[in-house]
Amino acid sequence: MEAKMMKEDNSEFIHTLWDELADFDVARADEALTHLMGRLCTLAGAWNITWMGAVRLDATFPDDPIKGWRPRVVHHLYPSPPLDDAVREQMDKLEQGVVDVTTIRNVEGAGAFRANRLCDLVSPEWFELPYYRTYYQGVGTADSIWVAFPVNKDAESWFGIHRAPDHPHFAEAERDAVAYALRGIKWFHRQLMLSHGLLVAVTPLTPAERRVLHLLLTGLSEKLIAAELDRSYHSTHECVTSIFRKFGVNNRASLMALWLGQVS
Repeated sequence: MEAKMMKEDNSEFIHTLWDELADFDVARADEALTHLMGRLCTLAGAWNITWMGAVRLDATFPDDPIKGWRPRVVHHLYPSPPLDDAVREQMDKLEQGVVDVTTIRNVEGAGAFRANRLCDLVSPEWFELPYYRTYYQGVGTADSIWVAFPVNKDAESWFGIHRAPDHPHFAEAERDAVAYALRGIKWFHRQLMLSHGLLVAVTPLTPAERRVLHLLLTGLSEKLIAAELDRSYHSTHECVTSIFRKFGVNNRASLMALWLGQVS
């Protein structure tokens, strides 16, 4: 009975979260992501959450253990220098072909929605290895749930939900609740990836392009966008042209159509 009530409480919490996300307009993707991550922390009893926009690249070294998949954007709810350093180190190791088994197991499921705790991916012996001590315990994490949502065959939205050492490891029910929350918002994963240029370009949008993009989506003219960002009309127009090129569109209407799901 208690487990059933907990499941019902989680469902109400998650459905409310979905409604809250729907209230964010497309130009506020970063705010919506922060809101989602904060609510997921509450749902899962987590201390931090990581979002990664991952793409499958064509140019990879031979025998790439993760088949060309690379995280192109990494965002933490609560960033810190140790976390940033850990991400940089792992990105460097990926390019050298040094890949942890947890990443390999996760990528093996590419193309399908998946949610795994660390113990779902590895044996108990893995928790004694240097990788776990360095990149989990070393940044204040004892356990994680990794959720991957395929947006298309070459792009996935990944969430890592992290629990601190003073909490028990995640239970199956907690993993399933997080999975349910993230599986029901395909539209959000798509908008999130679009806002970083990750569905249509191997090279993500630059920070300047993202600022211009968000204002474009509000309907402001290029002249007003330039004034809002305190930059010249010429540089703003060049930025808009670059955004259109990266998204493979010729005008603002076509750009908006991407967010409305009218272009595959």
